[in-house]
Amino acid sequence: MMKGFDEQYSDLPDYILKCTAQIWEGRDIASLDWHYADDIFIRTPSGFSRGNEAGKSNTMATLAEFPDRQLFGEDVIWCGNDEQGFLSSHRIVSSATHRGGAFGPATGKRVVFRTVADTFCRENRIWDEWLIRDNAAIAVQIGTNPKDMARSIIARGDDGFPFTPESNVVGLYTGSGNDNEWGQRHASILQRVMNAEFSIIPQEYDRACHLSFPRGEDVHGWAEADKFWVGVRSAFPAAEFKIEHQIGRVDDLLSPRSAIRWSLTGCHEGWGRFGAPTGVNVHIMGVSHAEFGPKGLRREITLFDEIEIWKQILLQAPADC
Repeated sequence: MMKGFDEQYSDLPDYILKCTAQIWEGRDIASLDWHYADDIFIRTPSGFSRGNEAGKSNTMATLAEFPDRQLFGEDVIWCGNDEQGFLSSHRIVSSATHRGGAFGPATGKRVVFRTVADTFCRENRIWDEWLIRDNAAIAVQIGTNPKDMARSIIARGDDGFPFTPESNVVGLYTGSGNDNEWGQRHASILQRVMNAEFSIIPQEYDRACHLSFPRGEDVHGWAEADKFWVGVRSAFPAAEFKIEHQIGRVDDLLSPRSAIRWSLTGCHEGWGRFGAPTGVNVHIMGVSHAEFGPKGLRREITLFDEIEIWKQILLQAPADC
């Protein structure tokens, strides 16, 4: 049992998975009153919010738009202890029917999308959260694309600027993770990719690697890894890459794995995943989970919110962008 946590939870993954199911599928939104701290800090690519009431409002709005949402916890990669608290990186696959809301009028389309929530937990409550959802996957599955969805959101009057480091407020958690060897290895791969050393991919990735990227892309192999990372880096060739948080873990019956939350901040000055260069400054909040096997990195899941990236570009770029 964890110190300060309810006795029903055997360990941190058990706490995270059970609380998520209770809130979303159990419709127990009121449980956020004890699950979230009253003054929780929540950071998403769309912005920074503070307080449990904001968390409840956002949860209810999502349930209204996707009322039959099911959340499947793929993994919880974590670090920490009873005294200092725990940081969990929870990866979720959701399926739902779009009934109308933030993504526009109801389409009735079935959608599948991933979310990663990094949460700082202590004494049965969450105090800090970093939440990244593949909203571009939803846009594509309901018949549009990330850029047009961002344009539509702005046209409806939501012209608030997305999250940037300047809008952040530092909360209780100021840790950087752990120094486990698998987190170190994953961090080294990401650093070298962002240094345009794309030759690292066939050296460090399993040739049969399974890759999940924004827009719901699910692909395999070195060429697809190269295509994705070149596309991202070439759009922001001089942007600053920073590892914000890093966890590595080895657990029984599981592959060695890691969770890295990272950022890319700088000028959209190149062709790539985000079209023609506009010269505007963009901040990307990203997260990557990895699993390793005998032939290298064999599973990678990378998420960022392409709609919010496009929103930053469109709010600053010429009207004909």
